[in-house]
Order: sequence, then structure tokens, then C-alpha cells
Amino acid sequence: MESYTVVRPEHLNQYGHLFGGCLLKWVDEIAWIAASRDNPGCRFVTIGMDRVAFHRGVHQGAVLRFDASEQSRGCTSITYVIRVFADDLNTGAEEAIFSTCITFVRLDETGCKIPLPNATIV
Repeated sequence: MESYTVVRPEHLNQYGHLFGGCLLKWVDEIAWIAASRDNPGCRFVTIGMDRVAFHRGVHQGAVLRFDASEQSRGCTSITYVIRVFADDLNTGAEEAIFSTCITFVRLDETGCKIPLPNATIV
């Protein structure tokens, strides 16, 4: 799944760069949307995010492209890899600024883990 957003003044830290917390929020939300669209009817919650490393700062007005794709699935959990790129609208070039993997678990209405559709139970 691919998604885009624009970095606005309210997303900036005290140094004029994108606040890392905003980026993490967007990454979590976009990964959750991808997992939910790929697995209709499933209720997912985030249980983990692997290594978090910001590769470069991003300024106001930058257009960010998010790419989310399924990496792996278990019985009750699913992991998505998320890559974030900053687009240069003047040249059309883009630069990778962030990547991580996010794992979700499927829960029922009472908060208990349940198998994913078509999960192989061992």
C-alpha cells in the first residue's frame, strides 16, 4: 500500500525539522491501515516496532511517501515493513528517510488473541 502526506508547521520540532513522534504516528497508522485492508474483518493492535532510525531530517513542505507491505505472518500476528521517502517536487527525486517493521496481533472483541484468516495452526 502506498500513501502520502505533507509536512506542515504543526509537525515540526523546535529546530524546524519533522518531529520524530509525528513520523512514528503516521508509520503506525499506515501500517495498521495496510494490515486491515489486506485482512478484512480483523481487529489489529500494534505489539512492536523494530529498530527506529531516522536517516535524515525533513523540512516543512516536504511530501512524504509511505510504502507498506506484508513481510511475514504467524498464527495470530502479522508484520509489515514500512519505508518512508521524502520527495523533491522540483526534481522528482526521492530520498529514503526511514524504515522499520511493525508487528500487529489479531484480537477478538474481548482482547484475546485469535488466529489470522487462513493461519496454519501447528
